[in-house]
Amino acid sequence: MQSRTPQDAETGPNRTELDTRLSPELASVLAGARRRAVRDGDRQVDTAHLLHSLMESDPEVRSTLDSGDQVARLLGYLVQRSIGYGLQWQGTVEDSGAVPLVRSAKETALSPAAATALDVALARAGARGEPQARGVDLLAGLVGDPECRAVEVLGRAGADARAVLARIDAGFEEFDLQG
Repeated sequence: MQSRTPQDAETGPNRTELDTRLSPELASVLAGARRRAVRDGDRQVDTAHLLHSLMESDPEVRSTLDSGDQVARLLGYLVQRSIGYGLQWQGTVEDSGAVPLVRSAKETALSPAAATALDVALARAGARGEPQARGVDLLAGLVGDPECRAVEVLGRAGADARAVLARIDAGFEEFDLQG
């Protein structure tokens, strides 16, 4: 299992380097998740913030779910979460140690689980020989961690994280055979 230590300028890629390794769409997802965390008053961007941004903006990510009904349930659940309805972990830090307080979207740190998911996304893209990670790479990183909030949210919406990962992997195998 990979380290769950959040990346910073000393231990991981800096923000400029990271921006070049993400597709424009995935960079937009990360920016949206940062804005959502600030708006929600959360101290870190967690995996549920990332999942929410992915689901809103990436049709390829939405296609990994079983049905349109499942997508609708998941988006509804994520909206409830973002307005603070019914979840005990709103405003808390995911899988964390001490972190600085949020000052702006640009300064918002990733939770350890979110940083790990981003690392997985970059590694998956690299394994395919692609210079930039895509949304489905990040989704694979999220669903690969059964302890993260994104997987909890998926489960509450009736989605099986292992099945989502299997669909992602099958899609990449098909892409590799055609490419």
